[in-house]
Amino acid sequence: MAPHLSVIVFDVNETLSDMAPMASRFADVGAPEHLARLWFASLLRDGFALTAAGTEETFAVLGKGALHSLLAGVPLHRDTDAAVEHIMAGFVELPVHPDVPDGVRRLRAAGLRLVTLTNGSASVAEGLFARAGMSTEFEALLSVEDAHVWKPAPGAYEYAGRCCGVDVAEMLLVAAHPWDIDGAARAGMQTAWLNRSGAPYPPYFTAPDHTVATLTDLAAKLARDQS
Repeated sequence: MAPHLSVIVFDVNETLSDMAPMASRFADVGAPEHLARLWFASLLRDGFALTAAGTEETFAVLGKGALHSLLAGVPLHRDTDAAVEHIMAGFVELPVHPDVPDGVRRLRAAGLRLVTLTNGSASVAEGLFARAGMSTEFEALLSVEDAHVWKPAPGAYEYAGRCCGVDVAEMLLVAAHPWDIDGAARAGMQTAWLNRSGAPYPPYFTAPDHTVATLTDLAAKLARDQS
């Protein structure tokens, strides 16, 4: 029998938001499009490092810092400060992935409580869902800024459990990032890896309880498992 499940916890960046448009933001300022992925990986690295060192900084501050480092020496179409602002502005205007609205609504219709837990700010998540017409679908938009540790530190997931008033074992984290899946699993959560690309799962991370290509697939799978 499947473990009791009461709360779905969604990661936000890349899991729900489609970050593909960020490449064009880099191109707009004269930077190579491939720097978009390197930028995101760099700011995550720095956030993880600060958490490991026992301190913290916001996603926005790290994002701007990583951009200044990456764009140094790149022949841009505008000055570096303006380029950084243009790219960061794109991050707060991203759309959701096409499968997100229907998948989220199906999970909510199944009687599950829905929250988000992001390494970014809750206000960015709020804007994302407002643009998608999904503002009423989530019970709470949680941020590690209030937990004072970034995912995948255990304290971030434990914070979500406290906010929802349930044991973390009753929560399922949905994420596109294997490191997030691993962190949640080690904290005691159930997990679902949203693998839209078909990439192999890294063998050194804790395997997910579920692997799906879309949120609608997850809703269908959970319905079968809970029946």
